[in-house]
Formats: sequence, structure tokens, C-alpha cells
Amino acid sequence: MIRNLNIILILVSAVMLAGVYSLKFSIENTASERTALIALIDSQEGQLSILKADEAVLTQPGHIEPIIKRHQASLAVEPVRQEQFGAFEDLPMRPAKPNSDAMNALFQSLEEGVDPIAAILELEGIE
Repeated sequence: MIRNLNIILILVSAVMLAGVYSLKFSIENTASERTALIALIDSQEGQLSILKADEAVLTQPGHIEPIIKRHQASLAVEPVRQEQFGAFEDLPMRPAKPNSDAMNALFQSLEEGVDPIAAILELEGIE
């Protein structure tokens, strides 16, 4: 009986050993994938910073102006005029202050139970 128990325990130990080794190799594989992803992210961040620097250089007015002058006829581009932005006189004036006496009368009539809209509809003949 003890012999059978020893054989079972040796087999269970061998299975557990195989499981531990497979887990170890799985973890090592995951760690190597993680390291590769971190290296890829670092590489892409470096490329992104280079692209941002290129964009900063290419969008400077000193870089764009000669290109615009060279292609001004074909692009039909002209400098912005101040009239394109409008003037303060074109802005609408602020609305007048509300008539507080009329508003107070409206609220008072509402408190008294009078419906002003119904009164207007009656005057207009609309039901």
C-alpha cells in the first residue's frame, strides 16, 4: 500500500514539476513580449517627438511665406484684410432692460390665478 502511495506521489510530483516549468516558460515568454512592447512604445514615442518637431518647423510663418509667394498666382491667396474681421459697429446692441413693472404685473396676475396666455387667446378669438 505504501508502495502504491509512493508511486502516486512521484507521478503527482512529476506532473506538478511539468506544470511549474510550463508556467515558468509562459511567464518568461510574457516578459519578453512585454519588453518588446516597451521597446516599440519607446521607438514610437521617439518618432512622435521627431514628427512634432518637424511640424513646428514646417508651420513657422518664415517657412510658409516663401511657398505662398511662389504659388500665390495658382492658389489665388491674398493677405487677410482687416475688413474681413468686421467692426464693433456691426455687433448687435445689448437688448434693453426688461420692463420690471410689466414683469411684476405678470407675476402678480399669475399668483392671482389669471392666465395671461388664455386672455390673449380669448382676445384673438382662438380657443
